[in-house]
Amino acid sequence: MRPELFRVFEIAFPAYFLLLLSGFLFATASGAVWARRIGKDPDVIVDLGLACLLMGVVGGRLLHVFADGYFWDYVHLCTDPKLVDWKVEQALCTTERYKGEWDAVKGVCHPVAQDCFAWAKFWAGGLTYYGGFIGASAAAVYLLRRDRFPFWKAADMAGFAVPLGLGFGRMGCLLAGCCFGNETSSGFGMAFPPHSPATESQFKLHEFPTMNEWSHPVHPTQIYESAFSIAIAAFCLLYVHGRKRYDGQVFVAFLGLYAAARFLVEFLRADDRGGLLALSTSQLIGVAMVAVAVALHVRLGRVGVRPAPPSAPLAA
Repeated sequence: MRPELFRVFEIAFPAYFLLLLSGFLFATASGAVWARRIGKDPDVIVDLGLACLLMGVVGGRLLHVFADGYFWDYVHLCTDPKLVDWKVEQALCTTERYKGEWDAVKGVCHPVAQDCFAWAKFWAGGLTYYGGFIGASAAAVYLLRRDRFPFWKAADMAGFAVPLGLGFGRMGCLLAGCCFGNETSSGFGMAFPPHSPATESQFKLHEFPTMNEWSHPVHPTQIYESAFSIAIAAFCLLYVHGRKRYDGQVFVAFLGLYAAARFLVEFLRADDRGGLLALSTSQLIGVAMVAVAVALHVRLGRVGVRPAPPSAPLAA
């Protein structure tokens, strides 16, 4: 685990956001190359990538605040910090990281200072993929209509560019230590260092007397999802794109395949996920995404939105 990749003039560059940004840049660059190959303006894709990055962060943060189980913590941080319980060891409570106050009666740490903007501090961690997807999709619909760019052609570009970017982003999760999996005794298990999110989670379950311990081996679900994402990108680009029967089919394939893969990976996740009916928020949204993918496939295939004549093959 390496939360910071490097520092410049004492300014830390978090691994998660650098990898996330790299994924967006790579996805945007591949989309711009694709646009040029089909005779469209690549500047539209560059603008689209920047707008999707911004709105993706906004959407990802908002869904985290409302759906991952931290809503009231953010409210209490603004109104009465003593109602927020941080289950960390006493030795860490007053450190620079937490700046808290130890409650000996409850055995928890309370934040001291009020912070009415904690919910907006996305750089401190807490983004959800589906929130980002919804936010980025809203930006895409607006910009593509404004620039009169064929919507479903652009959606097909997203069908291989987005999972490619996700492959980078999930490796950032691995370096940050978030999005970890359940404990496992299999050969796939990975232990995270002291004070990592995995160790903190296991400390809360009273598996360790202190957080200054390496975690028990857990499923590296970050790697699983990164591998799924890259495989989906390759499948959509190298197989579906050249055989599509209508514009939008690549996007539909990505939507359904990623939702199914994420649904399965979620069963191995151990971090706080929110949700209902014994399913996480992402699983519930994933079920809806599969239904949307099926509906789009039926509708677009029936209407017959035919693709343009095939252009030169895209490079992998």
